[in-house]
Amino acid sequence: MHLAVYILVFPIIWLISRLPMRLLYVFSDFLFLLVYYVVGYRKKVVLSNLKLAFPEKSDKELKRITKKTLHHFCDFIVESIKSFSISEKEVSRRYKFVNPEVLNNTAKNGKNIILTGAHLNNWEWSVSMPLVSDIHIYGAYTPIKNKHFNEFMKSSRTKFNLTAYKTREMIPNMMKNIKNGNKGAYILLSDQSPVVQKTYHWQEFFGVKVPVHTGAELLAKKFDMSVINYSTKKIKRGYYETTFEVITENPKELDNYQITDKYLKITEDRIKEQPENYLWTHKRFKHKHRYQEWLDKYKKK
Repeated sequence: MHLAVYILVFPIIWLISRLPMRLLYVFSDFLFLLVYYVVGYRKKVVLSNLKLAFPEKSDKELKRITKKTLHHFCDFIVESIKSFSISEKEVSRRYKFVNPEVLNNTAKNGKNIILTGAHLNNWEWSVSMPLVSDIHIYGAYTPIKNKHFNEFMKSSRTKFNLTAYKTREMIPNMMKNIKNGNKGAYILLSDQSPVVQKTYHWQEFFGVKVPVHTGAELLAKKFDMSVINYSTKKIKRGYYETTFEVITENPKELDNYQITDKYLKITEDRIKEQPENYLWTHKRFKHKHRYQEWLDKYKKK
């Protein structure tokens, strides 16, 4: 069954990906009309998130941002489809890395690197990072059930020489590479909600206490890895600029959770610059009522 679906659907996706961006954005505009006005896809979730994140904004302004968020989301979908066929020349023109020397100068120090990032603007095209990097780039992906589509997507994400690991295999492979002396920079998008039972740290995000991922910091301290954040800004439709910022080159010198808090602050600041381009379609504050429950259990340990 999976093979049959792949044979039927793959040619359509491939042909769509071959279309010029101007036509893909026409398709995105049509998709937005369906998503926003007909289906109403996650409008309530987006608006609920925005109300918590920006309580100072009027209902009219929040509705405007909600609409722009879902429009950008549709752009992101067609841009992700374009990833399947986008050339090195085109991705380099549309997705620029402003200061790759920050990454490369840090790599010269001989340390492995954690690259923190967020689901802001277009994170799929960051797979082109190896084109400007002097250190090998590793990324994680969540496999899909159809193994044929999964291999196709993996091939697309690795065509610029990025090595992709399944999410659950990222840390074991990182440890193996470090043991074997293979230097690398590992992309870890850390802005999603962790499982509360496995949470070590809560911090304010847009003024709301939320559980946060601390894996990037724990790995950086355990293996003495530099931590660099990369954030992407939308310049205009279909064009982005990504900036690197060193969080620390000496993680063991910082107090616990200081790296995580710095990352979270950078992420919040970048989102505030372009709030309509963040992935608000997920429930970002779904655990906010569980902080006291977690705190009470943590004190008992």
